[in-house]
Amino acid sequence: MTVVVKIGGARAVEPEGALADIAAVREDGTDVAVVHGGSTAVDDALEKMGIEPEYVETPSGVVGRFTDEETMDVFKMAMSGLVNTDLVTGLQNHGVDAVGLSGVDGKLLYGPRKSAVRVVEDGKKKIRRGDHSGKIEDVNGDLLSTLLEDGYTPVASPPMLADDGVAVNTDADRASAATAAELGGTLVSLTDVEGVYRDPEDASTLIESVETPDEYEELKAAAEGFMGRKVMAATEALEGGASEVVVASANAENPIQSALSGGGTHVYPSALE
Repeated sequence: MTVVVKIGGARAVEPEGALADIAAVREDGTDVAVVHGGSTAVDDALEKMGIEPEYVETPSGVVGRFTDEETMDVFKMAMSGLVNTDLVTGLQNHGVDAVGLSGVDGKLLYGPRKSAVRVVEDGKKKIRRGDHSGKIEDVNGDLLSTLLEDGYTPVASPPMLADDGVAVNTDADRASAATAAELGGTLVSLTDVEGVYRDPEDASTLIESVETPDEYEELKAAAEGFMGRKVMAATEALEGGASEVVVASANAENPIQSALSGGGTHVYPSALE
């Protein structure tokens, strides 16, 4: 069994519990690959440098970072230099032989660069150019499989390598989805809430299981804000060959084992049939 763990970069996410749990899951014989975000670290680094972070909304309602050339330089420093190193260090301290990778290493995450992005500003659809972002179309599964077979735990993050030879931003949720699809594993997406709620303000309305097309439509309707990206990523993971997707809390006790044993929101391939 292979599990891809996506550790979110929101400020409320405490990764320590996930790192300790990765060690426990690996001891049971499960291969684990980690993909992480780092939005908070990037924003903090931008603030220290006096650069205002910019977020834009797509016509589909998904909110994401607009990454110009200056922001891209900070992004590389914060993601690969700070967040990745800290997670790898944490895993080493738990006895996990982790290897840090950016999507550029070994062309781990590769695809076309976007020439422009469509955004909504003041209710109007516009085209924005100058964004350093791309769409993942290829994951170097051989590299990941080699590391896993040799007993290493890969810890990967954006940026990705674009087809014009430039490192560009890509969404970490979608990166984890592409990775889980390539490995044919279970994606456990850890965030700062317990899963997808029917009512975003009421944790008692957790959607526990999504197995049918009707339940999938309910899931999509319930996903607001950042959760919309996670449902999009879940869809891409399952369409690409992942066996299951779980959206769960990073701050739960034994968060990965809890998710694998029924916690969080579970989405199955049958929901897309």
